[in-house]
Amino acid sequence: MGVRRFGRVNWLGLRTLATREVMRFMAVWQQTIFAPLMTAALFVLIFALAMGQGRGQVMGLPYLVFLGPGILMMTVIQNAFANTSSSITSAKVQGNIVDTLMPPLSAGELLTGYLAGSVARAGLVGLVIGTGMVLVTGQGVAHPLWALAFILLAALMLGGLGILAGILAQKFDQMAAISNFVITPLSFLSGTFYSVQALPEPFRTLSHWNPVFYLIDGARYGVTGVSDASVWRGLVICTVVVGLILWLAWRWLKSGYRMKA
Repeated sequence: MGVRRFGRVNWLGLRTLATREVMRFMAVWQQTIFAPLMTAALFVLIFALAMGQGRGQVMGLPYLVFLGPGILMMTVIQNAFANTSSSITSAKVQGNIVDTLMPPLSAGELLTGYLAGSVARAGLVGLVIGTGMVLVTGQGVAHPLWALAFILLAALMLGGLGILAGILAQKFDQMAAISNFVITPLSFLSGTFYSVQALPEPFRTLSHWNPVFYLIDGARYGVTGVSDASVWRGLVICTVVVGLILWLAWRWLKSGYRMKA
């Protein structure tokens, strides 16, 4: 029996891979969904105690209102990256990556299937934390479509980076190094806890070269209506970066680079 294709896409294989990626993180929801919620709650609690009730404003916003979107996006970024990177790295280490490479799936179908898991996980985490943020701060969402657009871009960007990192890494400690020394600093030092306008030069200018800054700034605009930079410029920059990352991931998947070693 031949492969079921409609047009030029193996929809059955694509759906199977996407379902597998979603079920991977849903099977351990206590770690993938509940744990990020607890971490975000601890951040809010610590900063609330440090700043004191009613004290501190950033960009004209109460600090916890300013902080909420940053923590939300930081969590979305880390979870989107973790989903694809852990899936590919664990399959390579355990030697079952062949189960993904042997079926008649094109590079584009592999890319889409892996990204489906990242988008689903990032979206679910974002929904849970966003709901908690609204309940705690009492702040509604000023521009829901903008917030949704930047959350989606964050899931695609970091999901794509997770694919690249998973392809590069041959061991779990290599993946841990990428996460600890690249992804975590990018998410922490991109305006999550502060406005980049408070930074001295040249760090203020350098921040505007960091695409993760635009993800966080765009999400903050979507939630609060306030941003450090032009939200349209951030949208264009993030879209271009996502396109470049996904193109490179597609090229590596198509060539089999470091996937069979």
